[in-house]
Amino acid sequence: MAKQLREVYGTVLKELGETNQDIVVLDADLSGSTKSAIFGKAYPDRFFNMGIAESNMVSTAAGLATVGKIPFVNTFTVFLTTLGLIAARGQVCYGNLNVKFGGAYCGMSDALDGASHHALEDIANMRSLPNMRIIAPSDETSCRWATQWAAEHYGPVYLRLSRDVYPDLYPAGTQFEMGKGAIVREGTDVTVIACGLLVHKAMEAAEALEKEGVSVRVVDMYSIKPIDEELIIRCAKETGALVVAEEHNIYGGLGSAVSEVLAHAGVGVPTEFVGIRDTFTESGKYAELLAKYGVDAEGVKRAVEIVVRRK
Repeated sequence: MAKQLREVYGTVLKELGETNQDIVVLDADLSGSTKSAIFGKAYPDRFFNMGIAESNMVSTAAGLATVGKIPFVNTFTVFLTTLGLIAARGQVCYGNLNVKFGGAYCGMSDALDGASHHALEDIANMRSLPNMRIIAPSDETSCRWATQWAAEHYGPVYLRLSRDVYPDLYPAGTQFEMGKGAIVREGTDVTVIACGLLVHKAMEAAEALEKEGVSVRVVDMYSIKPIDEELIIRCAKETGALVVAEEHNIYGGLGSAVSEVLAHAGVGVPTEFVGIRDTFTESGKYAELLAKYGVDAEGVKRAVEIVVRRK
């Protein structure tokens, strides 16, 4: 049954907290929205509401990590990866401390609050930090794995979550691996490499294009850092064209990461990017915003048609 990723995340945190007494959770006065309150209600002595003070929250988490705790820090994605960035860089990543970042409202999923609350630079910000690992789950099963992996891995981890409901993609018990992506649909004419919500939009586009005689492979690149270089190169060579789709600025995110892999390997294929075109977004209904900025199934379909013509 389709669920909000933030709800899955909060539930898994509670489950992990039952068996791991070192897990502590911090929130910037938004625990009802981030769903960290699920943990807080179960373990109030290990839950800290830090108020609207994101940098201080991350700094406090860094201190807790130095005494053996496993802190999960939470707030809206845009504030966690901007206001919290200086402490993430200068304390957590510089010291390679065991702090986990739960960004609850990625992309435009906090739709009606507008540009100030949309997170479209977060992958770029966090990807540039040494020692940081980045996971972008695409459904309940992958989100459950990502949260569990973050708790078990020593070092900084950023979980790119959403307030929206994501359809089911993987059966329960699916095995994931950090540093890998997953082919979720086979195809021969072009590969769409996507993350998060755009995996589902890519699947919709692939189904529509199949009726037009275009065979589309879809890859869920749930591990953004480290990224699956081998899979990217293989897909480029096998299908001869790529589309990279993300709910993020086209600069610095998944598209940039894929391009870096291709350039380093000397693999040149027609490539298109589906993402926010270097602009601030606006307030509106989520589905309408996705359509307006071209980060929906139709946007993926158009990009595929462009690269297929360029092959």
